[in-house]
Amino acid sequence: MAKPISMEVWNPSGKYRVVSTKSMPGARWIRLLTDNDCRLEICTDPKTILSVDDILALIGDRCDGIIGQLTEDWGEVLFSALKRAGGTAFSNMAVGYNNVDVEAANRNGIAVGNTPGVLTETTAELAASLTLSAARRIVEADQFMRAGLYEGWLPHLFVGNLLKGQTVGVIGAGRIGSAYARMMIEGFKMNLIYYDLYQATRLEKFVTAYGQFLKANGEQPVTWKRAATMEDVLREADVISLHPVLDKTTYHLINPERLAIMKKEAVLVNASRGPVIDELALVEHLKANPMFRVGLDVFEDEPYMKPGLADMKNAVVVPHIASASKWTREGMATLAALNVLGKIKGYPVWGNPNQVEPFLNENAAPPPACPSIVNAKQLGLPSSKL
Repeated sequence: MAKPISMEVWNPSGKYRVVSTKSMPGARWIRLLTDNDCRLEICTDPKTILSVDDILALIGDRCDGIIGQLTEDWGEVLFSALKRAGGTAFSNMAVGYNNVDVEAANRNGIAVGNTPGVLTETTAELAASLTLSAARRIVEADQFMRAGLYEGWLPHLFVGNLLKGQTVGVIGAGRIGSAYARMMIEGFKMNLIYYDLYQATRLEKFVTAYGQFLKANGEQPVTWKRAATMEDVLREADVISLHPVLDKTTYHLINPERLAIMKKEAVLVNASRGPVIDELALVEHLKANPMFRVGLDVFEDEPYMKPGLADMKNAVVVPHIASASKWTREGMATLAALNVLGKIKGYPVWGNPNQVEPFLNENAAPPPACPSIVNAKQLGLPSSKL
């Protein structure tokens, strides 16, 4: 069995053994665990992604809870091992948990935590950054300069797309999608078309009020429209940002047929889940349409890109950094730690996992609750009355 190269141990005499498969940003999460009688062991193995055998070695013969990462394969093998070791809690340091077999966790009585409520603005900012970078060809221009190719201003040099007054399309107008829409509307006075199974009433009211404000100040008002189909968004929008959940209905949501109906100079952004785009089809579309641009934070087969994508100058690609602000990553670490600690201590589950501010206030003790347990109902865990 593979064994980790090195471990960092905090509070060696702690009553409860908690393992983190990776070092995480910040120190508060460490303090919260060690102050509550936990022996914390942090794996410092340099591997980017730990194997199932690696994690089995970390769990060992006794483990009360474990904090893991979205790159790890958490299924029956690991959850049954954690149960045998006396563990009852696992938390992803992520809002998503596509890497987790929740049914396997249920069978073994393991609470599965995640970290929602702390990524909204950070992820929306990254999607907006990708939009601007792709539209104005920032990465291409940066590489051009660094290569020493700039010999002076030219009328056609890196001509991109103006965003002001254009139409932004959002597929999935939940918290992140709505935050992104607001940034693009406020920042660039873009009109909105969105598709969602549910009406985004707050977003609609915001756009209406902002449009009235602009009109009162002698400017062209912005507008909004809720599309009947995703295809309507793809046909009409100049910029399309994807913010759906990943399930059977959204796998390869962007496919050859839907790419074909988009504008030839559209900008497509994905900071949600990689498999919502057929990446091979996207590569072919980028080749055939050099003025079509894309900004990607996630990929179909992470950490790998499909062949040809890295060669596309009309693609901006970044390594899954949507949540990579200091405040957000430290907050995610805190929430993941408190999920595990709360289950070990027998605390109830927080009533609203999207309102996590009380857990992130460094000047006060966090509530005695698990911030977010995705299988709380299946395990019959009590809900917090706080």
